[in-house]
Amino acid sequence: MEEISLRLYQKEVVQRALQGENSIIWLPTGGGKTRAAVYVAKKHLETRRNAKVAVLVNKVHLVDQHYQKEFQPRLGHIVKIMPISGDSREKDFFGRVVKESDLVICTAQILENALINTEEDKHVELKDFTLLIIDECHHTHKDAVYNKIMARYVKSKLEGVRNLPQILGLTASPGTGGSRTLEGAVNHVLQICANLDSVIVSTEEYVPVLKDAVPRPIKKYDIVETRVFDPFGDHLKMMMKIIHGFMPLEAQINLREMGTQEYEADVVELEKKGVQREDRSLAQCALHLRKYNDALLINDTVRMVDALRLLEEFYSSKMENTMDATNLFLLGLFEENHVELKLLASNAQNENPKLDQLQSTLLEQFQDENSRGILFSKTREGTRCLCDWVCANRKLKRAEIRAAILTGAGNGANHMTQRGQKETIQKFRDGTLNLLISTSVAEEGLDIPECNVVVRYGLLTNEIAQQQASGRARAQNSVYSVVAQVGGREMRREKTNEYLEELTGRAIAQVQKMDRREFCKKVCELQRAAVMDRILASRQKEEKRKRYNPSQVQFTCRSCFIAVGHGDDIKVVNNNHHVNINQDFKNYYKVGGQVHLDRTFEDWEPGRVISCASCGREWGMEIKLRKVVMLPCLKIKNFSMKTPEGNRVAKQWKEVEFPVEEFDFIKDIPNQFPDLDLDLDLDLDLD
Repeated sequence: MEEISLRLYQKEVVQRALQGENSIIWLPTGGGKTRAAVYVAKKHLETRRNAKVAVLVNKVHLVDQHYQKEFQPRLGHIVKIMPISGDSREKDFFGRVVKESDLVICTAQILENALINTEEDKHVELKDFTLLIIDECHHTHKDAVYNKIMARYVKSKLEGVRNLPQILGLTASPGTGGSRTLEGAVNHVLQICANLDSVIVSTEEYVPVLKDAVPRPIKKYDIVETRVFDPFGDHLKMMMKIIHGFMPLEAQINLREMGTQEYEADVVELEKKGVQREDRSLAQCALHLRKYNDALLINDTVRMVDALRLLEEFYSSKMENTMDATNLFLLGLFEENHVELKLLASNAQNENPKLDQLQSTLLEQFQDENSRGILFSKTREGTRCLCDWVCANRKLKRAEIRAAILTGAGNGANHMTQRGQKETIQKFRDGTLNLLISTSVAEEGLDIPECNVVVRYGLLTNEIAQQQASGRARAQNSVYSVVAQVGGREMRREKTNEYLEELTGRAIAQVQKMDRREFCKKVCELQRAAVMDRILASRQKEEKRKRYNPSQVQFTCRSCFIAVGHGDDIKVVNNNHHVNINQDFKNYYKVGGQVHLDRTFEDWEPGRVISCASCGREWGMEIKLRKVVMLPCLKIKNFSMKTPEGNRVAKQWKEVEFPVEEFDFIKDIPNQFPDLDLDLDLDLDLD
């Protein structure tokens, strides 16, 4: 087993934690925060009676990384360690696993689920642990799952509850909370300290040692001249203007510049307005304009053919569902211009100049056969297009660049499975791949010591994301490249982030210099205010949830506005899946392909995709409960809700304005499915 050896600055920053004090360790990426946490956990387990440690992470792949690379090699010979993520069976018996283990490593959501679960084998209390280690703890804010966990902790502390666990937070980038002033940044750091009930510590005596141990990458700006000719983009904008002309005049007034995030926000609101008015023409035009805007953003980032492919895929899915004159107009507009768009996209003279610069940057950095790099892009679609471009590029092939995509896990078309994430990361570690093309999923925590080049391409992010991405380049003489248009927004944002990074350091230093009594008083004030805010927010949420009787809320398809059910048809399963239990609902949808997930679940399994029988809009999927009954599980964003005060839309079920009852297997199945032969072994306590 490996010994735990700490550098001098690591020994300095763990001292307060070793004394049992709640603390946040602030060290740069690559500074060894996790190693310091392993050391603290070891000392805690050795010295604390009945010690039990939980290590919380915010991304699934970090569970295995922390287990395999840090905790198991150094502590596995003396304590029982259990890694638990969404695809492991142990999550279904989390309470029992905690009792039988000395240290668990899990995603924060698994702990949150266990805290609210009432089943004995699944439930845990915060007091069951003696030490909580929170990785990337700057996410402990607002409604993030870390903050939900810590909100319970803080409330219990203020109520005088004893035997709460010690807290150890780890972060490389607390950030400024959006503030651009020192006062605002200080308040943000204090709020993080309050949320984690901790002091924030960093090295003071051994700064030179830290700088030697964690060399910053060489930062370079690879500047691209403004694109002079863009006939493909101009043609798309011309088509968008035609759609503008098709809409009511009032809808055109406040639309901002096409091909920007601001324009996307405008048409998203326009679609909502169309749904609320049941103006299908306006809503459909807005949806199509958003897709054209996506194509403009792709055209600005990658190739014209990628932007065209995006539109071709979109319109091929619309061919079967031409419902009215608006659909015919929009489809006809694309078909009329398709040939011209193809011709423009095939003209290499008009190609995106950013790609030439990106090619030069990659070729320069991959001259060494051992080079390893990460190329960050904003969207999943962007990563897909960039990967296609890299794999098709002859010069990059000759440089033996072997690329793959790494994006967030999920069930959508462009999502990766958790298994796919793990396999891709492992191939990158062992050298089978040498370039990851990634969204922000790889910014935090991904430990690749050999990575020597990071490229940020077409990104507008905050100072935290910039610091995290920069920290992926850990090898000696590594390079951090920003490919940006001269005078463009990416360039300005990057410069702003450099200032905010420096401001973060000044704010932390000021907090650390505060008189201890003053610090504790301020933290306590912030904690009391946060508890009151949560109580008020909870009451408001409860009031909002009771605004309408479920029977008063009519559900309609968000695309064609056909009425398909009511709020009292909806039940929630395991506080998660919202299903329609009305048998008549099946008359309104059609089924598609089988949904395949890379993990199994205790009491349900996926069925087929479901979509509106009238217009084809996807609504969700079937789920089979307890291997007995198949029910439609709905995504609320695909519906409009007609209430006594007008139409409403929601992104998530928690936003709906009527109460949703928990699904009762005993009551709801016989009532709604009387013909179903149920032979269930149910242990009922009828006393």
